[in-house]
Amino acid sequence: MPGLFDELKIRDLIIPNRIWLSPMCQYSAIDGLPNTWHTVHLGKYAMGKVGLIMTEASGISPSARSTLHDTGIWNDEQVDAWRTIVDFVHLQGVKIGIQLWHAGQKSSTTTPWQGQDYVDANSGGWQAVAPSEIAFGKLPKPRSLTEEEIHSIIDQYRQAATRSLKAGFNVVEIHGAHGYLIHSFLSPITNHRKDQYGGSFENRTRFVTEVVKAIREVWPINRPLFLRTSSHDWIEGGWSTLENSELAKKLLPLGVDLIDCSSGGIKSDISYPVAPGYQVKFSEDIKNSSQMLTCAVGVITDPLFAEEIVRSNKADAVMLGREFLRNPNWVLTTAEVLGVDLEWLNQYKQGKPRKTLPY
Repeated sequence: MPGLFDELKIRDLIIPNRIWLSPMCQYSAIDGLPNTWHTVHLGKYAMGKVGLIMTEASGISPSARSTLHDTGIWNDEQVDAWRTIVDFVHLQGVKIGIQLWHAGQKSSTTTPWQGQDYVDANSGGWQAVAPSEIAFGKLPKPRSLTEEEIHSIIDQYRQAATRSLKAGFNVVEIHGAHGYLIHSFLSPITNHRKDQYGGSFENRTRFVTEVVKAIREVWPINRPLFLRTSSHDWIEGGWSTLENSELAKKLLPLGVDLIDCSSGGIKSDISYPVAPGYQVKFSEDIKNSSQMLTCAVGVITDPLFAEEIVRSNKADAVMLGREFLRNPNWVLTTAEVLGVDLEWLNQYKQGKPRKTLPY
């Protein structure tokens, strides 16, 4: 089986290795525009030879954001700003994808370091929307979407994918996890609708299915499309691993190439059995039940463990988040651990470990 440093070809895209950057919100944008902070944040991982860099979750409209400081891709000014970052990443021989989202019930909040409280209209906030009027934690109840509004949001995903193509992204990932809008349609915990978008598995998956179809109308057939899911709600009566695997089988023929397997986030008062690799089993479930490619995420910090995940075919790649915050050169140090001779950037070669002294 391939290892961490083997290429992965998805459609026409060749990703140089299987160590990828997980989307991590930076809460540093103004009016949805990525700026110098995002260039440096994402650029340093390209310099560190991460195979695929995923942007933070980026709003498909102003009201799709979680906070006032999230990035977006709903206008051409944002396209131009993203293109600068994309071009730099490509110059390092690395691929880059954008994660598209609608925050749904978790919209219009302050940043985490401000306490994640609700931001009202007087402070620039907006009314959160969701499939049903079910509040997340202490946030106000969202307004239930009409079918006409659902169709409008689907079109916003389509337009965001069109702009993502103009910005030069190699991959689009749909954020369908962590209690945000798509996940809240999937989960019986938050979807109590009585129309064609609620009730049965077929109905609860209708929204994400229509989003996938809309994006594939404009996203080129030779470019990959990913979906991040919460593979399990960690609560009885919620979205299950079985349903997650069934969703993978349903979306594969519609043009989704890879499921990025996370979990949780549907309610604020659920505890999780967090431990190294605690979500790998969700990736393995999909691998065992379908032909869908998968990515494993969640407390993956040890190089040997990450290598084992890929070598044993539990996932086709791994995504790291917090570990990359601690060590942006994790790919380079992992190559040393695994005995892989990875080419460093010319400007950084003086820092590469040597077996003998250079004199």
